[in-house]
Parts: sequence; C-alpha cells; structure tokens
Amino acid sequence: MSALAPVLEAFFTERLMTQRRASPNTIASYRDTFRLLLGYAREHTGKPPGRLDFADLDAPLISGFLTHLETSRDNSITTRNARLAAIHSLFGYAALRAPEHAALIARVLAIPAKRHDHATVSFLTRPEIEALLAAPDPATWHGRRDHALLLVATQTGLRVSELTALTVADAHLDTGPHVYCRGKGRKERCTPLTAQTVAALTAWLAERGGHGPDPLFPTRSGRSLSRDAVERLLAKYITIAASTCPSLQAKAVSPHTLRHYVDGWVMWLAAASPLVAEPRVLVPAT
Repeated sequence: MSALAPVLEAFFTERLMTQRRASPNTIASYRDTFRLLLGYAREHTGKPPGRLDFADLDAPLISGFLTHLETSRDNSITTRNARLAAIHSLFGYAALRAPEHAALIARVLAIPAKRHDHATVSFLTRPEIEALLAAPDPATWHGRRDHALLLVATQTGLRVSELTALTVADAHLDTGPHVYCRGKGRKERCTPLTAQTVAALTAWLAERGGHGPDPLFPTRSGRSLSRDAVERLLAKYITIAASTCPSLQAKAVSPHTLRHYVDGWVMWLAAASPLVAEPRVLVPAT
C-alpha cells in the first residue's frame, strides 16, 4: 500500500473529524475535492486511486488539476482556490507523516491561490425586502411557511445551513425572544427577534406543531429543507416580487444576499446580556 491512502484516511478521521471537528459541509467539500483530484490523477497516470502515491500527486499534476477545474469544469476562481485550500490542508497534514516526500510536499504547498476581482456585494433595500416578504401566498401551507422562513432569514442574517438546521426547540418566543443556532466554526449564538418575526413564528408554530428536535421549517413530509430547496423558493419569490418592485430584476439574489440587508442599523446587545455572544438586530432607519 502507498503512503497516500493511510494518510488520506487519517486526514479525514483524525484531522478533520476528531481534531478540528469540522462541519459536515466542510467534510463534504473536502471529500469532493479529493474525489475529483483522484479521478484526474487516474486519467493522467493510469493508476487506480488505491495505487496512487504522493509522487504521483506532484506540483505539475496539482497545477494541471486546478487548470482543469477552470477550463473543463467551468469552475470559478473562488471554487478553484477552495479546492487548492483543501489540497494544501492535506499536504500540510502529510508533512510530518510522510517526511520522505518533504520536497514534493513543499512544492505543492508553494502553489499560490489565484488572484481575482471580488464582486461587489449585493444587498436588498427595504422596499425590495417588503416586496419579497409579501410574495408568498398566505392562503397556502407552503406560503405561510416560506413567509416565516424569509422573515427569519432577513431579520437574523443566518446562513442557509443555519436556517435549515433550526428546530422547533431553537425558537424561543417568550421573554427575550430569540433563535438559537450552532453556526460556522461550531459557534453557538442566540439572535434576538423583532416583534414582527415573533408574531409570524408564533402563528407558524401554532400551525406547524411538532416537537423540540423537529425542523422549524420542514418539507411537507416533515424533513429538513435542503439548500437547493431554499434557493429555489427564493428564486420563485424574487420573480413574483419583481412584478411589484422592478429594481429586483437587475439584482442577482441568492440566500447569501439576504445576509446583507442593510436598511437599518446593526446593533450589539449589551455585554451583560445572558443570551448571546454576537447577536444581530436590525433597527429600521428613522
């Protein structure tokens, strides 16, 4: 057996899962990177993944793989750099476990990320947010669920993964109303809710029912929504909202865009608050 296979396995089980306690999304992203890399290496070396060694994954092959991502798979520079970061992480881990390949590893670690222009971050104005929140049909179950979901998304700035992971127990609507989540980097935080959001969630939970660990915003079958499902429902409501708010037609709106709603002031609760380490509160501008 080559040195690559046991190091790659230990990288996932020891480094990512045990030491870093990486999130499922991070692990999945790294898995996809190495699945693509091993497939590329097999095509260019003729060796099956189980026979590949570090000597086969040298800097020229890695550089060729990165070019392949951009030219053949039409990946963005951001995606290309994310794949390279995963490769750097593996080779950095391997440096102390395969010292006989130290020179090769150093050359791979020296491959730089590609520079690129950063797009201007888009955000929605208050009229655009109001048009979006008015788009779901309140006469349907999906419309009422989606209205509550979009309201929570725009008021709290939660990531899609955090939003879809919310459970019934995470919504605290009594004194000091807030939603609890464990987000990126396993940070735990509670985000305060406005009276409007509390009212919408109270009505939604009365209809939704469910118990503590059940998804707060489920599918009809009771499962958690996927990222793709949130992207699809957002795209649908943006199209509807654009009929009454034409400025939305000129914007590329993604779930991440909702995190940049800036029509208001972002405030921090007093440090003495027992609720939260880093809350977000959106206060309408006066």
